[in-house]
Amino acid sequence: MNLNIFNMKLLNAYRILIVLCFAGLTGCANLHDKAQTSSGGEITSRTVDLTNPPVDVWERIRRGYAIPNLNSPLVDKWTQYYASHPEAMQRMADRAGVYLYYIVDEINRRKMPTELALLPFVESAYNPSAYSRARAAGLWQFIPSTGTQFKLKQDWWRDERRNPVASTNAALDYLEYLFELQGSWYLALASYNWGEGSVSRAVNKNLQAGKPTDYMSLKMPAETENYVPKLQAIKNIVADPERYAVILPIVSNEPYFVAIKKNANIDTVVAARLAEMPLAEFEALNPSFNQGVILADMQQEIILPRDKLKIYTDNFMTFEGELTSWKTYPAKEGQAISSIAKEFNVSEANLRRANGLGTQIRRLPSDLAMIIPAPGTIDTQATITAPQSVQAQASMSKKASGKAASHRVKKGDTLSNIAKQYNTTVPTLLAANNLRSPNIKTGQTLRIPN
Repeated sequence: MNLNIFNMKLLNAYRILIVLCFAGLTGCANLHDKAQTSSGGEITSRTVDLTNPPVDVWERIRRGYAIPNLNSPLVDKWTQYYASHPEAMQRMADRAGVYLYYIVDEINRRKMPTELALLPFVESAYNPSAYSRARAAGLWQFIPSTGTQFKLKQDWWRDERRNPVASTNAALDYLEYLFELQGSWYLALASYNWGEGSVSRAVNKNLQAGKPTDYMSLKMPAETENYVPKLQAIKNIVADPERYAVILPIVSNEPYFVAIKKNANIDTVVAARLAEMPLAEFEALNPSFNQGVILADMQQEIILPRDKLKIYTDNFMTFEGELTSWKTYPAKEGQAISSIAKEFNVSEANLRRANGLGTQIRRLPSDLAMIIPAPGTIDTQATITAPQSVQAQASMSKKASGKAASHRVKKGDTLSNIAKQYNTTVPTLLAANNLRSPNIKTGQTLRIPN
């Protein structure tokens, strides 16, 4: 058995023993400060020693709590629910351990509340491959349109909503924008779940009726009503896991993974072999690749455990086999796409998707270095978005006019909706218009960059 794994299991067993011992002590509740909730339940707040460096990432999260505690019967309900399922909590926490250092580091860099690092517990159970009935994907559960708005590429090759680095940066960009828009973290979180337009309409409805406009006073769908209470429940448990007999894994204050860019196409199977990792473990860190191949032209990054970087690099330098089972074929103008597919024994649909060729094109309009999928590639129905270089070679892409558009703000417009309309992002619009916040006024003219 690996010595580190043995030490971790031994430490966890020791921590379990401590929890059981505390559970058997009389008056052990006096070891904790208590705060009464509105329903008479208890939430735990543990004193944090700020005179010493944090011992791990969990402690960094506790020290950075900045969203006011929410006290309500729903918080009590969800705290009790999660506490009554400690095995499930531990599984989520184990998955989180891989990503937490990066997420917390990015949150600290942006000076945002660290409890936001716990949001993927609620969104995806910290599963980067999670996919919902609403077509939301990844740790942060972006739906396709919002993912596109925040420049997360989604095509036949990849879905960056499942990329832990790209999706984390996009989610924090979105949450920063929502906080600037709503002026409250509760309302920003509700907007993340329900949509900023829905929350703004609920606030305006209460304003017109002379009612309070805080999170607890709004009429919301059940999912959104329970959303912040769930986060608060996770926050309570992370604040004092021993109280709830939850064992959090050790997450040290150093990066777990590194991201490296590739200058050659490589199959995920080969990359895992070079890193001397099980394929399942490699794919768990790199769940955004749809086709089992990582293309250098797309500037895609490979995520590896930090301790595997040198192993991967050394093996890559001495590797003499084929890096990928995908091929490049110098096709000529006028060749029939169906005949090329037949020659290489691949699906014509996949050949078209791999090269950005729509069904209306039967013969190549010009010479083209075609990508030939590996035999057995899954025939998906995903929307085609081919590498830009391939589209350019096929003369299929339209050139931009070079002129910046403008948009006159109408009643009901939000910066987010305008960004979607023009296929750009909120941060891009903020920068292009020298805006310090996403608040816009009816009649205002916005510059829309290309």
